[in-house]
Amino acid sequence: MEFTKGHGTGNDFVILPDPDNALDLTPRLVAALCDRRRGIGGDGVLRVVRAAKHPEGTALAGEAEWFMDYWNADGSFAEMCGNGARVFVRYLLATGLAAPAGETLPVATRAGVVRALVEGETIAVEMRRPRMYATAAATLGGLTIPGTAVDVGNPHLVCALPAGLELAALDLTRAPDVDPAIFPAGVNVEFTAPADPVEGSAGHVLMRVHERGSAETLSCGTGACAVGAVALRDAGQDTGTVTVDVPGGRLKVTVTDDSCWLSGPAVLVATGTVNPTALPA
Repeated sequence: MEFTKGHGTGNDFVILPDPDNALDLTPRLVAALCDRRRGIGGDGVLRVVRAAKHPEGTALAGEAEWFMDYWNADGSFAEMCGNGARVFVRYLLATGLAAPAGETLPVATRAGVVRALVEGETIAVEMRRPRMYATAAATLGGLTIPGTAVDVGNPHLVCALPAGLELAALDLTRAPDVDPAIFPAGVNVEFTAPADPVEGSAGHVLMRVHERGSAETLSCGTGACAVGAVALRDAGQDTGTVTVDVPGGRLKVTVTDDSCWLSGPAVLVATGTVNPTALPA
């Protein structure tokens, strides 16, 4: 089975070309591919399928040729992945499956069609505008931190750390506890701290994230969008650009009146073949 390995600010993915939806991709196989000791290793799997060939992409085939079939590292589905979408587009361009048509390139996802804009090493994707819909809290190590629930096509809980608590000191080896009544399907939890101003940005935020289905990751694109939207709200702004620094690098989030742009590097690092029968059961 052919694969490519790529990442966006350290958020890494196993990319599987499957234009005609012929692979028998199962939760067990996805988890085995993402196993960092006995598989290839990754935060998730990106299957490259023609929208017309995938049952969840058929309705979007008139808007986008390719469907991003994204799976979390534990074999569960995710509606959307901002860094994954940027890496997905890098793969389409590198393999000649797509060429920039006009200004943007559309990609179908479970959260709808996103548009990508390629600017050299940087790829920006336009997603839905983050929607803040509830107040909630995350409990970690006996500490309960209030936050804001945000919908970016998938669920997020953005929690600003209180003064005196260092972001690096958080133990994210286990999932934070959240209210299942608010997040029945689980949630990505972002913890944030303020950072020094950056020229051209309305805000600058440090972020760590625990992703449902993948544990702590070095970066989360939709999480950065949620964090950027909350930072703008706290600054009294509806739109603007926020710089978000994650352990894996730097992302830029631009919230407009009706959408949100996520911009950053997207890198392909390896290609090869994998023997599925040799992966852990």
